[in-house]
Amino acid sequence: MGRLVEARDETATARTLALDVPDWPGHLAGQHVDVRLTAPDGYSTQRSYSIASAPEGGRVELTVQRIPDGEVSPYLTQVFSVGDQVELRGPVGGWFVWRPTDTAAVLLVAGGSGIVPLIAMVRARAAAGSRVPFRLVYSIRTPADGFYRDELGRRSAELAVAYVHTREGPGPVGRLTAATLDTHGWPPELEPVCYVCGPTGFVEAVSDILVALGHDPHRVRTERFG
Repeated sequence: MGRLVEARDETATARTLALDVPDWPGHLAGQHVDVRLTAPDGYSTQRSYSIASAPEGGRVELTVQRIPDGEVSPYLTQVFSVGDQVELRGPVGGWFVWRPTDTAAVLLVAGGSGIVPLIAMVRARAAAGSRVPFRLVYSIRTPADGFYRDELGRRSAELAVAYVHTREGPGPVGRLTAATLDTHGWPPELEPVCYVCGPTGFVEAVSDILVALGHDPHRVRTERFG
């Protein structure tokens, strides 16, 4: 069980939940948990949410994007209050993870709320004092839709961040392209590990672009939702 100890809004529709989990076994950056809700009549449902926090201590942070017709996210973002408890299972996953012992350059490509497991990697790198070079390409509809904007700004000296705005924003507006990844990513000959997370269509398109640019498919790791 996890008990909510702090909550903060990331955007108008997304909320970060800090949970105290006394028996937490620890996790790797990129893993997720299953959150189960049970109604008084016994009906239960669960959803998977990526862990946003670095793997340290007994606190687990999740950033939840509210889905208007969802069963779980509206409760977690609008009703769930400090002191309330929720059932957790995890951590889950072993492929889409980054470890501080990894030495290859890293390219992070996020679409919308797909930034969540990637910010865990950024935080894990900082917590470990790693000097592995990281770059992030973050695709969002408008500037107001970006998660962790202040934190990403503070980390500009250690993390190169390129924003792609698909609906409205400063500079050109449009979808992420091969030119974007060629300019703001790593060259294939450097053999980086590429982590791509977001909606299914976004992940498939980005993966295809990376492979077309010459990246080894086995070094392109993906996590998708929707």
